[in-house]
Amino acid sequence: MDQLALFFSLMLAAIVMVPLGDRLKLPSPVLMTLVGAVLAAVPQVPNVRIDPDLILPLVLPPLLYASVQRTSWRQFAANRRAIFLLAVALVFVTMAAVAAVAGAVVPGITAASAFTLGALVAPPDPVAATAVAGSLGLPRRMISTLEGEGLFNDVTAIVLYHVAIAAAVSGEFSLPHAALELVLSAVVAVAVGFALGWAANKLMGTVGDPTLQIGLSLLVPFASYALAEEFHGSGVLAVLTTALFLAEYAFEADDVTARLAGNTFWEIVDTLVTGIAFGLIGLEMHNVFSVGAGNWGPMVRHAALVTAVVVGVRLLYLLPAAWIARRMHRTRDLDEDIPMTWRETVIMWWAGMRGVASIALVLAIPLTTDSGDGFPARAELLFIAFTVVLTTLVLQGLTLPWLVRRLGVRSDIDAEHDLEKMLALRAMTAAKQRLRDIEAAEPLPDELSEQLHRRAFDLGARICPDIVDDERRESHSRRVMRLKSVRRIQEEMMSAARHEVLAARSEPGYDPEVVDRVLRHLDLRSVRGV
Repeated sequence: MDQLALFFSLMLAAIVMVPLGDRLKLPSPVLMTLVGAVLAAVPQVPNVRIDPDLILPLVLPPLLYASVQRTSWRQFAANRRAIFLLAVALVFVTMAAVAAVAGAVVPGITAASAFTLGALVAPPDPVAATAVAGSLGLPRRMISTLEGEGLFNDVTAIVLYHVAIAAAVSGEFSLPHAALELVLSAVVAVAVGFALGWAANKLMGTVGDPTLQIGLSLLVPFASYALAEEFHGSGVLAVLTTALFLAEYAFEADDVTARLAGNTFWEIVDTLVTGIAFGLIGLEMHNVFSVGAGNWGPMVRHAALVTAVVVGVRLLYLLPAAWIARRMHRTRDLDEDIPMTWRETVIMWWAGMRGVASIALVLAIPLTTDSGDGFPARAELLFIAFTVVLTTLVLQGLTLPWLVRRLGVRSDIDAEHDLEKMLALRAMTAAKQRLRDIEAAEPLPDELSEQLHRRAFDLGARICPDIVDDERRESHSRRVMRLKSVRRIQEEMMSAARHEVLAARSEPGYDPEVVDRVLRHLDLRSVRGV
């Protein structure tokens, strides 16, 4: 099997693992990691050869962009305190704890190397947390907090990683310089992210065509990452800023086709890139086996100790942090979405899995320092980092669904239903008000006016039937049954039309381009239900 065949095998597995994970009630990223580990044990499977410098720029931008499509500025603002406590403060605490333990037990490691290890294992993986937690029916505020933590902690950890690497390579470290670099990196990233988001939004409005808009959206996260890195900013934060800007402004309310096609496209990208990324984590077991050969005992002990520190520090930090957040929430900010009961705190703790970013960072560690010597304890760092990622990802990922069921943590269905009802009422009210405005400007026939008022009513009733009383709900149900019958017949009619047009494609005298244009017209009419 060559590299290309292996790549396509991972893509196929990424698709297959989604329905299999749903059936087994297990997270698909964890299954993909296991698939990669199994492939790594097969002699015919080659070692993966990917430039470490390309892993972050190729993997993180599309994954982060896809994740941001499911959130908004408001959610980040509502969770700002919890995100800060997790994405910034906890990263510093974890890095310091890991560095202290590694410096004490790993022979030959310097302080800079120990802090490098702490920085690269500190951030929980945003993709793993979102993919795992999002399928478990957790309260929305918990998922929002996990998403916010996962998205922003990479910013903090990657900047700290670069500072530690520079210190290890050069042998020099300046705290004021490191703090200034952290601030400047964030400022540059936000500036680049906003500028590119604004430019991309204008360009999308110019190109108009949904296909071109989606193609542009694929290029934007890579451009944002690369441009920010070029100006010594945080590429991750730049992508987040650009994605949040475009999530708010990219599509007009009436861009139905572009929005539906864009959502579908990014779901496909998210599935494939996530599967490949976690499959590569499993495949990199080749490196772990080669590094640990001949020195398994001490390395396993060191890796187990660091893993325990990573997992334990998160719990010891979350317990008081959650209590502080609740106290601040009660006294200052009633609109803030925060966890948590102690059960939710335990779930937040166990959902702190490490993943793609940690692997990419450890593989990117330089081989030598400026003096020409080997990077201090590089082999040990590689082994420990892989152990932390695989242990947290597989152990915590496989047991998190059981833990959620055991603790009985579930989404607030009543609150979601009330919100859905409120939105249905707002949609119906807006539609009726617009109809009244039209009637005032251009009188409509009574029959047409009555029909349009029923449609405005049906608009809300279809979203949430509970907004109407029993009698009107029964009348609405009868109309829905009639409409379903009409829709079924229309679908059969449109199907016959599409089959006829497709048949013409193979007949002489019919230009395939013209046939495809007519077929697209029929497809759009089917999607819009007209």
